[in-house]
Amino acid sequence: MNIIEQMLSKYEIESEDALINALKEVYQEIALLGLYRGGFFQKAAFYGGTALRIIHGLDRFSEDMDFSLLSKDPAFDIETYFPHVIDEFEALGIKMTLRKKTKSQESDIESAFLKNDTSIHTLNIEINDLSNILDGVHSGKKLKIKFEVDTNPPLKFQTTSHTLILPTTFNIIAMTLPNLYAGKLHAILFRNWKTRVKGRDWYDFEWYVKRGVKVNLGHLQERMQESGNFKSKESLTGEQLKLLLKEKIDTLDIAKAKEDVQVFIKDRSALDFWSRNYFKLLVERMTF
Repeated sequence: MNIIEQMLSKYEIESEDALINALKEVYQEIALLGLYRGGFFQKAAFYGGTALRIIHGLDRFSEDMDFSLLSKDPAFDIETYFPHVIDEFEALGIKMTLRKKTKSQESDIESAFLKNDTSIHTLNIEINDLSNILDGVHSGKKLKIKFEVDTNPPLKFQTTSHTLILPTTFNIIAMTLPNLYAGKLHAILFRNWKTRVKGRDWYDFEWYVKRGVKVNLGHLQERMQESGNFKSKESLTGEQLKLLLKEKIDTLDIAKAKEDVQVFIKDRSALDFWSRNYFKLLVERMTF
């Protein structure tokens, strides 16, 4: 059993979609190892839904990899670390190309929540023959892993070290749960998806509330101030946050939210209770 098969063995793979989701996560972990080898985590922290999934066991798959520098550095260039990432994939016999994408804030949906100084990079990875794992998989398919690195991040967040054991043992730096939670709430409240509903964000919100994670209001306020959504000289309070969330829930399209997230989860019955009243109940259960 090679290392890819070993890493995939922890997943229940019953369909091509399930295999693709599992492969994306395996490749995300390989990419993290490459970044670690290059010393990336001396300057940056992992955050977002993929961090929540890989580090804390969130029971949904996540597509993108989000990073925040530990201090503002507009001159930072993640391409410095690309050779280390490429080395890790090539060592496993995986062909890949790296392409740097420069996006304006109005170029597409993804750019709607990006700052001018956020850079996006995509890994295009060729899948070799996977018929020994799941019959009928087209070997020519390509996976894309998107990187976002915030080079001018909102600060007032804390980090901690985490050890991953595959493809080999290594350490990464990530934001702590209260800060990951703050980032998710900022996305829920202010990310502009136009007509698209990001049900994955609401799924994660439910996860945080059920586990009693406390929000770092200071970091959330810092994010809100940098995005122009909080101009008060007073500190953000939990009650203010609850009011903002309830106002957002009043306009939430529950059906579209379910449609967005269901492809990333195994048990779709977990969405049966979703309603505006249910999410407002979760808001009342938040802790600070």
